[in-house]
Amino acid sequence: MKKVRSLESLKRIRVRLRREGRKVVFTNGCFDLIHGGHIYLFRTAKTQGDVLIVALNSDASIRRLKGPSRPIFPLAERMEVLAALADIDYVTWFGENTPQKIIAALLPDVLVKGGDWGADEIVGTKEVEGAGGRIYRVPYLRGHSSTNIIEKIEKNFGPKS
Repeated sequence: MKKVRSLESLKRIRVRLRREGRKVVFTNGCFDLIHGGHIYLFRTAKTQGDVLIVALNSDASIRRLKGPSRPIFPLAERMEVLAALADIDYVTWFGENTPQKIIAALLPDVLVKGGDWGADEIVGTKEVEGAGGRIYRVPYLRGHSSTNIIEKIEKNFGPKS
């Protein structure tokens, strides 16, 4: 099965999954440096339904949100890494600052975000809940942050050149 899919392809897949009565779970993020907190998020998200879709911010989107030194890994490489994880069924991407468009198009049954996101900060809540879905916040694992890892590396080995 090809895991990396465009939004158009995922919309067709979503129609089929809905017909089959399968519950779709969706999460998103930059996922620039995969760490234990991310794996915990994906594993927990997968327990909330049958099919897990993960959407990644594009490189330009990450630069707008996190600055010119990010991402560490380009989109193609980040998608390849996530596609290799067993808990993830499909991987896609978005160029906007938020996944609003994808969430509105797919209307997942469960929208998952990490517990570091406040309930009022989760993009797509209105659409998902309006369609009968729910939001699930995965408890945050302290000390698991790509930004913190990058800062630790820079402190010990110097800034990225």
